[in-house]
Amino acid sequence: MVSMNEWVVVGGGQSGLAAAWAVKAAGGRPVVLEAEERPTGSWAGYYDSLTLFSPARFSSLPGLAFGGDPERYPHRDEVVDYLTRYAEWLQVDVRTGCRVEKVVAGDGGFEVVPEGGRRLGAGRVIAATGGFGTPHRPALPGLDRFTGPVVHAAEYRDPTPYEGQRVVVVGAGNSAVQIAVELAGHARVTLASRKPVRFVPQRPLGRDVHWWWTVTGVDRAPVGRWLPQRFSTPVLDTGVYRAAIQAGRPDRRPMFTGLDGIAVTWSDGSREPVDAIVLATGYRPGLGYLEAMGALDSDGYPQHREGLSTTHRGLGYVGLEWQRSLASATLRGVGRDARYVVRRLRG
Repeated sequence: MVSMNEWVVVGGGQSGLAAAWAVKAAGGRPVVLEAEERPTGSWAGYYDSLTLFSPARFSSLPGLAFGGDPERYPHRDEVVDYLTRYAEWLQVDVRTGCRVEKVVAGDGGFEVVPEGGRRLGAGRVIAATGGFGTPHRPALPGLDRFTGPVVHAAEYRDPTPYEGQRVVVVGAGNSAVQIAVELAGHARVTLASRKPVRFVPQRPLGRDVHWWWTVTGVDRAPVGRWLPQRFSTPVLDTGVYRAAIQAGRPDRRPMFTGLDGIAVTWSDGSREPVDAIVLATGYRPGLGYLEAMGALDSDGYPQHREGLSTTHRGLGYVGLEWQRSLASATLRGVGRDARYVVRRLRG
């Protein structure tokens, strides 16, 4: 027999917990299904040295402050502890170790099918699984012919395995720069990207940039009306990262034109052997469980408008990049989107 629930939230990380908070605040009783063994989403799997680029005061989910010095930049493990504490504080039905295999649309609702578990009926489903489980590996020239190790940032942990090696880090975002600078203390590193790295001061005029984005409204600006759809997030920097790249540790070069065996060919035609490649090339939505019901487009992206499915009534999303604003996929932004999606799904 399939148990019936008014709300099922798929994913128990920051987006799923924010969605559960919004459902509870609206008088509902959500069931949260999380694939991992604790409700912390992808955070426990990020590289060891990761620190937030937003201060603690701008890194909270609705209803519970991050705690501690509000101006500090929390470490990965602090975020894991915070999310664990948040899930306990929330007091909703969170089922860990429950990976969803598929969601099936039916008359008057949905059927959620966990791997090897009991099926759940749902009047409304919120997909909040993020993209950490689906790292993006672009079709770089010759990557399939490179015989050395190729790891994504999702698999990178620390620089120890790369001691003394020649490493190319691909990407131009915050994670790419942070990983490349860390590696440069242990290896000879090049940061390769199609466009130059774009830096923004972390603390202009003594205030963190997130304070400025908040008071000016940039953080909430609607995508498509005030912010362009393809606006690229800059690298937030106190000056350390820019100085490191200017000093050549790591050096930055245009994207290579080819790979073959262990050799990389640069845009100027020069070739050299490379020991390893790290892809800091982002993620794609991890929504494969919605594929069979036709909720995704041919590239695996959800068909939605501001987090509301355009293919299935009663289906919503929280945590998509650029879902509604610059902050949509962040700790500070998922709560706003969750409130909006729950309100519209109820209506």
